[in-house]
Amino acid sequence: MSLSTALNSALSGLTAASRASGIVSDNLANVMTPGYARRSLEVASASATGPGVKIVGVHRHSDPVILSDRRSADAEHGNAQVLSDFYSRFETLIGTGSDTSSLNTRLAEFEASLITAASGPDSTQRLDAVAYAAKDLATAINDAAEGLRNMRTQADAAIGAQVSKLNQTLENVQTLNTRITSTLSSGGDVSALQDQRQNLVDEINTIVPINVVERDYGQIALYTDGGAILIDGPAAELGFVAASDTVPEMTLAGGGLSGLTVNGIDVTQRAIAGGTLAAHFEIRDEAAVTAQGELDALARDQIERFETAGLDPTVAAGVPGLFTDAGATFDATTETGLANRIALNDLVDPAEGGESWRLRAGLGATDPGEVGEARQLQAFSDILQTARATGSPVFGTGLASAAEIASELTSRVALNSDRADSILTFASANQTEMARVEAAQGVDTDAELQQLMLVEQAYAANARMIQTIDEMMETLLRL
Repeated sequence: MSLSTALNSALSGLTAASRASGIVSDNLANVMTPGYARRSLEVASASATGPGVKIVGVHRHSDPVILSDRRSADAEHGNAQVLSDFYSRFETLIGTGSDTSSLNTRLAEFEASLITAASGPDSTQRLDAVAYAAKDLATAINDAAEGLRNMRTQADAAIGAQVSKLNQTLENVQTLNTRITSTLSSGGDVSALQDQRQNLVDEINTIVPINVVERDYGQIALYTDGGAILIDGPAAELGFVAASDTVPEMTLAGGGLSGLTVNGIDVTQRAIAGGTLAAHFEIRDEAAVTAQGELDALARDQIERFETAGLDPTVAAGVPGLFTDAGATFDATTETGLANRIALNDLVDPAEGGESWRLRAGLGATDPGEVGEARQLQAFSDILQTARATGSPVFGTGLASAAEIASELTSRVALNSDRADSILTFASANQTEMARVEAAQGVDTDAELQQLMLVEQAYAANARMIQTIDEMMETLLRL
């Protein structure tokens, strides 16, 4: 080997060692950086083109199976978190059995006030207490329904925000695809661009679970688990029109609420199943609708009980009873949203100019009548305790008292909340474990330091080679 050949070989070794030390330093510096994948220098013998070693490129280490499993866990956790929050908030609106402001408690207080008033029908204070307890019950149902409506509106708004974020993120992925291709064609290192793109894909995946398909020239394509194309070359454009507000009567099927489109084509919920976007759609179109139906059924039971024929002889057929649908009698064709409209009859509401003595004499009575008469109050109390079939099919066709229906609603809500919490707990544990597995495949500081020592030895050996060659050349020049 000539001195020049030996010198070129040593110089190539120095270059490779210098590049390798920089890569090791980057690995160590980014141990805690999200989305960072360990790099290693790829080298090969330069014997075909000359002496020494040549740098083939920088390899970015990423296990596609582990990455896919971790993304699946992220999407499942996001979906479970959104649904768990909804059911937990709805349970708070309904209240638990021990909650002093729960629907169960309000109904129990109303029943108790009727019993107390029946034992002393001449007491205006006790009659007023019945009116206030009845109004508190109606208000509690109104408040729960209004809170539910707000959550549904928030879910619709969240869909709009996430669709906007998806569109922007998909455009960013498309831009990075282009940059990676151009950088590769010029022989540059695209590892940092790939890290950035992986973070963007992770953001998309949390909203909509996706499959990543490698394409030529470093590009990737993204498909949802349901088969919708999000990006394969150009980025898809998702469409959604958020409602400024929602009411119980608004539905997707009825055209009151917007669905999702991809490049102008309607897609089903199945196409975006999983992730936070699907969870918000489920809340808006399914969970909140079911919850509204349960509240409406409870409100219907209260109104219909006090519209029972013969319950109050002073009230003619077709005239509102103790509870009304916004002041009117109940119409079975307008049950949806009834929980938002149920109200105490103004005739007995002292706050609305009504007289509480009508609870004793009858809502349609023209005078207070005998102050010691308690039969009407007793009838009102009995109708609450009577086991009867509900007009709405939500709670089945069995016989139940008013308290049993309220308890059934509370139990359902609690069960749904517990089930959602269990799913979230499992999803959280799975996400944590998959994050640990992925981290174990990342940068190992001990291994990197060992690699750095080898690089240092290689650098020193090549430097010593250059020094020796220099000494030999000086010796030759002196001859």
